[in-house]
This record gives sequence, C-alpha cells and structure tokens, in this order.
Amino acid sequence: MFKGIEFAHPVFFWLLIIIPVIIVWYVWRERKIYGYLSVSAIKGFSMPKKSIVPQLRRIGIVFRCLALIALTVAIARPQSSLSWQNSTTEGIDIMIASDISGSMLAEDFQPNRMEAGKNIAIDFIKNRPDDRIGLVIFSGESFTQCPLTIDHEVLINLFKDIKNGMIDDGTAIGMGLATAVNRLKESDAKSKVIILLTDGSNNAGSIPPVTAAEIAKQFNIRVYTVGLGTKGTAPYPVQTPMGIQYQRIPVDVDEGTLTKIATITGGKYFRATNNETLKNIYEQIDKLEKAKIDVTQYHKKTELFLPFALIALLFLLFEFVFRNTLLKGALT
Repeated sequence: MFKGIEFAHPVFFWLLIIIPVIIVWYVWRERKIYGYLSVSAIKGFSMPKKSIVPQLRRIGIVFRCLALIALTVAIARPQSSLSWQNSTTEGIDIMIASDISGSMLAEDFQPNRMEAGKNIAIDFIKNRPDDRIGLVIFSGESFTQCPLTIDHEVLINLFKDIKNGMIDDGTAIGMGLATAVNRLKESDAKSKVIILLTDGSNNAGSIPPVTAAEIAKQFNIRVYTVGLGTKGTAPYPVQTPMGIQYQRIPVDVDEGTLTKIATITGGKYFRATNNETLKNIYEQIDKLEKAKIDVTQYHKKTELFLPFALIALLFLLFEFVFRNTLLKGALT
C-alpha cells in the first residue's frame, strides 16, 4: 500500500499506541455498563425478538479507531518518493589515459605502479555504473584500448590485459592526452572528463602535452592529472643473469606540466606516492564529478496526506450517522 511513499514526520506513528488502550477501555466500560446475569435455566422467560441492531453497537468504536489510524497517517505527512525530475539526459563520459612505460614497474606502489593503478581504477569504474568510460594507454606512442562504453565488464577485462611492452617504450603524455580527447570530442554528454596518470615527463610523441590540453579545452573537456611515484628514488626490478635484482631509480614526475594541463582544462592535479593516496585521489575525483552532475537534478515530492485526512473524516461521519440514525440508543 505504501510502496513508493515516504513520511516527513514518521514519529507521529507512535500515536497508534492509543488504539489498544481505547479498545481495552471500551471493553471494560461495556462490561461495567451491561454486566452479566447467570441463571440456571431460561425456561419461563419470554425471549425477545432477535435484532441485529444491538449486535452492531460496537461498530462505533471500530469507526473511531479507523478514523484515528487514517488521521495518524495524514499528520505523518506521506509523500511520493518516486517523483524524480531530472534535467540531465546524459551522464558523464570519462576516458582514463594510463602510462604503461617501463618505469611503471617500479615498486614504490604494491605490487608496482602499473598494477596498483589498474586495481584502483577498476574499483573506480565499478562505482560509476551509469557513466560511459573508456581507456587509452600510452608509452612511446598511444592507442585506444577500449572506446567509451557502458559495458563495464568488457572495459574491466581489457583493463586487466594491459601490460608493459605492448607498445614501444617512452612517455608520450601529449599523444596519450590527444588520443583521449579524440575519443571524447564528439560526445554529447553534459560532462566530459579525462583522468591522465603518468610517472614521468614527456619524452616522445609529436604532440606537446600543453598543446593537447589546449585542444581539450576547446571541446570543454576537463583533465585530472595524476603524478605517480614516491619522492626521491624508487626500487626498480632489473633482470640479470643472477635473477631479479633491484636498483634505485630517480622519480621524475613533471609536476609543472601536469599542473598546467589541469589548470588549462579546469581540472586538478594530484600527486600519488603510494596505493592509499592513489585510492584517495580516485575517491576525490569521483566526488567532484558526482557533484558537477548532481547540480542539474532536483527532487519534487508530492504531498499525499489529503486522501488520508478525508478518509478519517469519512469514518467519523459514518460513526455520527450510525449513532444518530439506525443505531440510536444501541451505540455507546
């Protein structure tokens, strides 16, 4: 009965406790007024003609209780919770542009930068089921691993497949960003976003990162840039005849360029130094983008108390009519 209905003041339902009290009081009062008479036999007594009227004297208390229930529901203010009005017909289109260069195998993240980035990004994707999301990977060059899609199972499987060595080594940040922009430029979504992750500085490709950022700005695309890597040096696995050996390599994140890309496009730059900070960055981006889309939504509730108030009035009217007409003298 109350599916799709919520109550503005549910505390008033405590008033329903009065109903059992009223019923107990009524039964006690009826017994006190009418009483009971026990006789050994009724032979010799003239029996009155059977009438339904005395049997219906309790209908008054029934009407009163039903009226109280309906009135309680009314003052609890039932409201329709299904009347969502949404002025936004599209969600958010997001392209993730991920660096897969050799330095992404550094193990200042667990198990390394690349795997940590994949796992945390997959959790981000799972938390945004209504958005189209795609994936671009870049190293010495770039390509689209997965175009924009709402089929996140396919996207996640393709995300899991990426690994170092799929393309020539290097760090073509500008190319990775430009490829992501190309995938978003025809989008009709209200909000278009690129999340670009890299652990280095641009040293390959034919498009400078700032130029790619200017192109993104022309298409109203926001870019959130994320620099991966601890401060100073990081352990890097090196294959030797004696097996895997680790050496310390300098962390060379071009924070100046990444900050400029974010500033030009209206996004934000973040620095991730470990798994936890990277996870927090994705959570921040998730909240920022939900806030941007939520401002176009509003919730219009419809008040539904009037029908219940009318029902209460109707029960009271029935009780009054019965008391003063058909059952006059029988109701108490």
